Amino acid sequence: MTDPEVRVLVVDDQRLIRDGIASLLGLQPGITVVGTAANGREAVEQAVTLRPDVVLMDVRMPEVDGIAALETIRRRAPDCRVVMLTTFDDEEYVVPAMRAGATGYLLKDLPARELAGAVRMAHAGVSQLDPAAAARMTAALTRSTVDSAATAGQPLTARELDVLRLIARGATNREIATRLHVSEGTVKNHISRILTRFGLRDRTQAALYAREHDLL
Repeated sequence: MTDPEVRVLVVDDQRLIRDGIASLLGLQPGITVVGTAANGREAVEQAVTLRPDVVLMDVRMPEVDGIAALETIRRRAPDCRVVMLTTFDDEEYVVPAMRAGATGYLLKDLPARELAGAVRMAHAGVSQLDPAAAARMTAALTRSTVDSAATAGQPLTARELDVLRLIARGATNREIATRLHVSEGTVKNHISRILTRFGLRDRTQAALYAREHDLL
């Protein structure tokens, strides 16, 4: 059985880059570019109208920037996975983007085949960070979570630690449940407690936290 086509919206304010990315992705098997947009406002309109599976979007754009557009898309088209594709790996962009719900943060120097792979992984719900962006995110998380963890004064239980390690290795809730012989509902409860305890927003931040603190 072949995988379903991944429908992609490409958003970039530079026409040459926008058209180039769209053309390259259009040549990759299993990917269909359903539209392009030149700014955040157009991105929201296209996402709501076309309902793509994945939105590839630049961070800095006129009218409405990528992060503001991301926040709106997450509200109005919640099934869309949004991956930031940019030249900027500054913390001031990486951290807000991931906190706003980006599925990934990648830089534009990716080869076409790797970008296509990133699109497919995003569609599957797998978060991806460029190494430079991951370093920025980790530094920010370390500053924001160490104090809260110390204040909480409550170490993870052995089972919660197992769940956190499996999250960091990329396991899905179903895979974690199978590995630990528990229900998916129990896994979700463990994840919720882990996120709350350390002030983390999602699985991506939890994975980064685990790696930064050598919990693997």
